[in-house]
Amino acid sequence: MGNNKITRSWQRMLSGRRLDLTEPSPLDIEIEDIARGISRVARWNGQTIGEHALSVAQHSVIVTNFLKIHDNKIPIKWQLAALLHDAAEYIVSDMITPLKLFLGDEYTDLEERIQGAINLRFSLPREVPKTIYKKIKICDKQTAFLEAIQLAGFKEDEARKTFQVPKFVPKYRISPLSSIEAEKLFLKKFNQLYK
Repeated sequence: MGNNKITRSWQRMLSGRRLDLTEPSPLDIEIEDIARGISRVARWNGQTIGEHALSVAQHSVIVTNFLKIHDNKIPIKWQLAALLHDAAEYIVSDMITPLKLFLGDEYTDLEERIQGAINLRFSLPREVPKTIYKKIKICDKQTAFLEAIQLAGFKEDEARKTFQVPKFVPKYRISPLSSIEAEKLFLKKFNQLYK
């Protein structure tokens, strides 16, 4: 078939940076590259209703907004962590959970290395503290639940079982944006949080 030998382990970004996937350096990460990438990555593998796919960028902003609702005194740096919680997907894309489980530890390790470099680049700890991670995960599940019932064709009962959603879910109507609008929204939120 072909030679499985890896001849190149980096990706060139529009910024001109070359991000080494095996040893990602925080110095090779630019927020504009992240914003461009995740604004073009579709949640739910694009299996949603509407003119535009729901992007990871827009999803990340919603999760961040929910975190602020969940804890209105949460420090800005943890809001930034929420905004960046899926930022590695600008490289690895947005894999649905069953596919992540199928791909296994190598995929998870790669995603974690990239996410850790992103966190360091923007003055966050490589690993977000577990207490903060749990809060972000709750908001992530709330957002996924709303996406599921509003955009991805799930019935509410099915979505509640599938996503183990907390009892409280903020009322929020999701209207998927174009990739250009999602990129601008993500960068606007980033600029509010990263000073």
